Amino acid sequence: MDREWVVEESVAIKAEPAQVYAAISDLRRMREWSEETFALWVRGRSVETGTRFVGFNRIGWRVWFTNCQVSAAVPGEVFAFRVATFGMPVALWGYRIEGIGDGSTRLTEYWEDLRRDNRAAGVVSLLGKVFTGVAAEKRASVNRAGMRATLDRFKAALESA
Repeated sequence: MDREWVVEESVAIKAEPAQVYAAISDLRRMREWSEETFALWVRGRSVETGTRFVGFNRIGWRVWFTNCQVSAAVPGEVFAFRVATFGMPVALWGYRIEGIGDGSTRLTEYWEDLRRDNRAAGVVSLLGKVFTGVAAEKRASVNRAGMRATLDRFKAALESA
């Protein structure tokens, strides 16, 4: 089987696009939704394109951090950030927000593996395996399951509010 470089999952949420964007772009709440993130340190008060933050993650007993920078922040449309480790690109994570009528929104979470076509790809893939316990070739399937859980949590939280 070929390695997957891009993964995305979607969910329909009974909430307006502005509400969905406000929640997903509140980085300090990411630990409520994410399967792996347990803490975040955000530089500054506002979150906009260019905002930097550090994500603290875990799978089982393994704990690691990533340096991130918001790459897109368009209210009601898209929120995305790039992930790096030791200055080397790892991934692009994002959320597309689309109003689908009747006060509902389709939220799509996507991930793109950036560990390719550069000199650091092998090093970053090795570091990923050491720190997370997940080989680069298996990261897409792990992320797909995590996305499903994240989107389900997000939907439940917004629809119960």
